[in-house]
Amino acid sequence: MSKTDIISFENVNKTFETDEGQNEVLSGVNLKIEQGKIFGIIGYSGAGKSTLIRCINGLELPTSGSIKYLDTVVNELSEKGLIDLRSEISMIFQQFNLMPQRTIAENVALPIKYKKIGKKQTTAKVDELLSLVGLSDKADAYPNSLSGGQKQRVAIARALINDPKVLLCDEATSALDPETTDSILEILKELNQKLNITVVVVTHEMKVIEQICEDVAVLHNGRIVETGNVYDVFSHPKEEITKRFVKTTTNLNVSKGLYQALGLPEGHRLIRVTYNNENTIDPVISLVSRKYNVDISILLGDIKLIQGKLIGGLIISVEGNEEDIENAYKELKLNIGIEVEVINDVE
Repeated sequence: MSKTDIISFENVNKTFETDEGQNEVLSGVNLKIEQGKIFGIIGYSGAGKSTLIRCINGLELPTSGSIKYLDTVVNELSEKGLIDLRSEISMIFQQFNLMPQRTIAENVALPIKYKKIGKKQTTAKVDELLSLVGLSDKADAYPNSLSGGQKQRVAIARALINDPKVLLCDEATSALDPETTDSILEILKELNQKLNITVVVVTHEMKVIEQICEDVAVLHNGRIVETGNVYDVFSHPKEEITKRFVKTTTNLNVSKGLYQALGLPEGHRLIRVTYNNENTIDPVISLVSRKYNVDISILLGDIKLIQGKLIGGLIISVEGNEEDIENAYKELKLNIGIEVEVINDVE
């Protein structure tokens, strides 16, 4: 483990015993998470991502392999050691788990209720955290008076009461509407910047990864199939499962209905072009159109900003004779530099 790594998995396997036999949920997981970063773990339902994140703070223990937090091997800790660890590695969930008969302030203070901390100090800490998550005016309110997004903010404040170094987020936004999700993600990003807290986000939504994460690991059938900087993964996805996730964040997918609505003539080819911050598409399209005597029409466009860099894409229709279309396609592929692909009528 390098000095900047706060969490590492070394050949971690996790098997559950079921009535049908053994169910291997994690297999040969190797992973490093750098201190102070927002790290995303993405996978479809059943991929093993919730099990993986729960191994970090010992809620689940691996069948084999090791998990390290700094220099501590998590799966070698005693029960007391795990309790102490969870003061440094806190967690929020999809469900908010607030106590309905306690005020918001009491819910936030709950993890330190039995610690030898004075009432004045506790109140000051709770007030500070509620201010941090934008709920200063809700200290005396009760959970049933809050919206889902506000309840998750309370859960975040409660998770920070022990000044943890790591915040684990297990599908923390999946029960929220898009606008509320954006606000929670913005809070997590601000906390990471203000507190230098490492945030580990588990999700099945690539848009969550796109919005706040710096690095990402793709989990599929219990295995890490791809890891890297989020921008690199978005611009150059290698594995098929990663490409599927990336496609969920773009409008460059041609459905049957859209294809029919376009009313494209025979003798055309649909091409998807993806380009990054380093490439400019417009001059290339104009050049190729003139050079090979083909008509190029831009049908759909998409552009996004990830980590301050642009990723864009187009769906274009190329019309002409077959040889000219093929030459134009090869020229585009040569010049664009990221991804140029002929797509079927429907996907």
